Amino acid sequence: MITGNEAIAEGALDAGCRFYAGYPITPQNELPAYMSRRMPQLGGIFIQAESELAAINMVFGASAAGALAMTSSSSPGISLKQEGISYIAGARLPAVIVNIMRGGPGLGNIWPAQSDYFQATKSGGHGDYHCLVLAPSTVQEAYELVKLAFYLAEKYRNPAILLADGMLGQMMEPLVKNPKSKIPNPKDRRKEWALTGCKGRAPNIVKSFYMREGDLEKLNLALQKHYQLIQAKEERYEGLFLKDAQIILVAYGTMARISKVALHTLRQEGIKVGLIRPIALWPFPKKAFAAKSSSKVRYLVVEMSYGQMLEDVLLTVRDKEQVEFLGRAGGGVPSAEEIIKKVKKIL
Repeated sequence: MITGNEAIAEGALDAGCRFYAGYPITPQNELPAYMSRRMPQLGGIFIQAESELAAINMVFGASAAGALAMTSSSSPGISLKQEGISYIAGARLPAVIVNIMRGGPGLGNIWPAQSDYFQATKSGGHGDYHCLVLAPSTVQEAYELVKLAFYLAEKYRNPAILLADGMLGQMMEPLVKNPKSKIPNPKDRRKEWALTGCKGRAPNIVKSFYMREGDLEKLNLALQKHYQLIQAKEERYEGLFLKDAQIILVAYGTMARISKVALHTLRQEGIKVGLIRPIALWPFPKKAFAAKSSSKVRYLVVEMSYGQMLEDVLLTVRDKEQVEFLGRAGGGVPSAEEIIKKVKKIL
């Protein structure tokens, strides 16, 4: 039995992460506490930085030197890291950033929320860039997806965000490690671009600063091609009962767990309900909706925010008449009973 926060830390270590820099904030403190114990045992580096800004820039430096680097925080702390995340994206560096979301805006509270969706998927820092964004819904999946986040970050030389909430971070569930995991270990990849010192080779330069006219635009054009490749190859989702569904619930993370309870209850009553659970939030899994775009199907988006993922669903479905919404925020969590009531009202 292990908490979601600890499972994320253990998954990162199993992926080969050997550099962690962070700063305490609830409800993710179990993660750096776990790292502080385990990282020295594995010969890695754990740093409690003096601030969130320091932590993300330490990750920048460690990644530039070829280390598998990670940081974690919760909503206000992630806001402080945004400039550094933009620098990492601009420098084409791999890094993993974990956000265990809490209620907001402002200092908010320590209750679970999903109101950082825009920040993660629309890139909360400056400039035209994207982070890969993965959203687990169980402790087991939190462990598996952080390993995948490291692999994808290394594969595409791009920052990856693991987006969960305070409920998932704090809950305890069984964790089973699968030695036959299909996720390749990123530490086995060669990093010819890394700053590894003088070795009789041409010098490497890692930067996001371009002053000559046209150079920065060339970088941006290259990044856009890069993002198009990610969009084409890295959509991930879970679909349940989609073939005959009249109403399809759309939810991720903890809300997907609660939506599944509502789904099975409604199915037992003979109501044809399905579920699309985005596992990758960026790139958003548009393919999941492609086969169901029909006037006979309605969607109910359920989230712990006031309609952030809703916008991506509307852009994908392109027919607002098909899409309904149920959301709460500031620590409010839609219940299975609320979802059931909403579905029946729609019908």
